[in-house]
Amino acid sequence: MDIRVLQYFLAVAREESITKAAERLHMTQPPLSRQLKDLEDELGKQLLIRGSKKVTLTEDGMLLKKRAEELVDLMEKTKAELTSSNENINGEVYIGCGETEGISVLAQAAWNLQQEHPLVHYHIYSGDAERVMERLYKGLIDFGLLVGPVDVNKYDYMRLPFKDTWGVLMRKDSPLAEKEMITAEDLWDKPLMISHQTSINSEMFSWLKTDISRLNIVATYDLLYNASWFVRKGLGYVIALDKIINTAGNASLCFRPLFPALEAGLCIVWKKYQVFSRASNAFLNKLRKEVEYLEPL
Repeated sequence: MDIRVLQYFLAVAREESITKAAERLHMTQPPLSRQLKDLEDELGKQLLIRGSKKVTLTEDGMLLKKRAEELVDLMEKTKAELTSSNENINGEVYIGCGETEGISVLAQAAWNLQQEHPLVHYHIYSGDAERVMERLYKGLIDFGLLVGPVDVNKYDYMRLPFKDTWGVLMRKDSPLAEKEMITAEDLWDKPLMISHQTSINSEMFSWLKTDISRLNIVATYDLLYNASWFVRKGLGYVIALDKIINTAGNASLCFRPLFPALEAGLCIVWKKYQVFSRASNAFLNKLRKEVEYLEPL
């Protein structure tokens, strides 16, 4: 399976048209159609449904699209690393992270490195711990910033010397906004929005003192920014980490911590025995120095 043919396949998947994909690839339609047919023959699977108006993917085609995107991303990442200059540090650094104030540590390390090596560029991917670890395992990112309990035995890592605080994001005119802290019992009869990871977070499950299925979960979310708009419209309360959404001054929302307090540790991880590019290695050195400067717990 040739990487070039996978790029052709992805172009057709994006354009939903062999003709438009051929134009985008600066080639004629017959050779492109032949390459795609050869790919289907090689795999023994139909990948495309060639309709009169557009081309759609079969179930096997959708699976190949996902894998092809990962392979092409990895190829581009490897190419960038190998073609970087030997005289000056340049290249790409790939970071995956959840929503947390801890990203400020990585941002500061990136800024420090940029003062010395402005040709280093960064690619930041957002997602929960499961998605970040999947990209890390596949070599699609160099570093992952994980929130909460992590099995670090599989990785090299640095723990950040501070933790995120769990609490509830709500409108300032909500009944619970009058409280300084929120207990589990306060939430049992309230409409709640939780992150997709909360349902498998054993610490949160234990803190809530009840089965998730008994709660009134009106929505789940990946990105807290998006969920905050549902809060503003009065849909319910969001269980979230502090300092991600602005609640200061005239903001319409407020944050109240949980009681008893529930905190989430932060950990920067990378694959064991990872051979870094010069850019990623330089970033890791800056990151280590930045963590050393932070106040210990």
